[in-house]
Amino acid sequence: MVEMKVTPWTVEGEIDYKKLIKQFGTAPLTDKLIDEIKKHTGELHLMLRRKLFFSHRDLDWLLSKYDSGESFVLYTGRGPSGHTHIGHLVPWIFTKWLQDKFDAELYFQLTDDEKFLMNRQLSLDDTQKFAQENVLDIIAVGFDPKKTKIFFDTSYAKTLYKIAVRVAKLTTFSTAKAVFGFNNSTNIGMAFFPSMQAAPCFLPSELAGKKVPVLIPAAIDQDPYWRISRDVAERLGYYKPAQIHSMFLPGLQGPGSKMSASKPNTAIFTTDSLDVAEKKVMGAFTGGRGSLKEQREKGGNPNICTVYQYMYYIFEPSDEKIKQMREDCKAGRVTCGECKQRLAKYVIAFLKEHQKRRKNAKKNIDKFLVKD
Repeated sequence: MVEMKVTPWTVEGEIDYKKLIKQFGTAPLTDKLIDEIKKHTGELHLMLRRKLFFSHRDLDWLLSKYDSGESFVLYTGRGPSGHTHIGHLVPWIFTKWLQDKFDAELYFQLTDDEKFLMNRQLSLDDTQKFAQENVLDIIAVGFDPKKTKIFFDTSYAKTLYKIAVRVAKLTTFSTAKAVFGFNNSTNIGMAFFPSMQAAPCFLPSELAGKKVPVLIPAAIDQDPYWRISRDVAERLGYYKPAQIHSMFLPGLQGPGSKMSASKPNTAIFTTDSLDVAEKKVMGAFTGGRGSLKEQREKGGNPNICTVYQYMYYIFEPSDEKIKQMREDCKAGRVTCGECKQRLAKYVIAFLKEHQKRRKNAKKNIDKFLVKD
């Protein structure tokens, strides 16, 4: 068994989310807090209802600010190291829902600088090209162009740097080493980069000329970056950014694996053809038995089944249907092949629509992108 390791660049092993909350020092997303969200939204997104989002920092504080009349701004991002896969879309889809429900502005950062600095195999030209491709997927999610600003670090550096350099001045290298594990072989670009990722936390306040609450929906592995932001926020005259964290969707190869842009068979990419996507689903890891006879007699295990998790967290909105799917699996009334075929239909329908919107996004890029 691979030991659990979660950093902004590496996710390995079987993830124990309770342990991760304790390790990172975040707070669990309680039913009480979810009910507070529902008071404002009238309904719960599937990813909240089924606890794909499970952890937070200061979400209760943010909602109390909202109750008192202070609107908040959303901030999330993408490290452009490859094409977009379904796992990347999870926090974006949820962020879009938050934008709609709270009528919130969104700042979306593409860290083409970080991926160049961190990955020896990628040139700056590579990461910028991937960023251009990723933008199409971001727009295809359906964000409001009037309330969404998308930017690449390298083309918005003049604006971001003024904030980043102030963050950097208050962040010691010993702090960065403790949070990120930097060592003597870490290049000095990566040592500075956390300041660049902190900058959008405070950009809305700078532009508004007053303190503005910010909420960051993202996967839990990105939390260390905003620990730096929170450490310096009040000394710089800003609010600490609040966060809401999602779990990771498992890679198609099953428990302990994670979707990765560098491992094509672990993920369904938005650029995959429908045939390729279907083949990936049909080859996915399941909780089935070694034979059909054994499956009928003993049933399967949905708890470790990639197909079931994708249906549960993303594709099957009906609680009644997902409950029936689980019961049928455990009772041996359904085969893994049948479940895969069901998921494949959802995935194909999703990709058809997303790829259509992605194609249309090419003519709308200028409505979203901001540059210096």
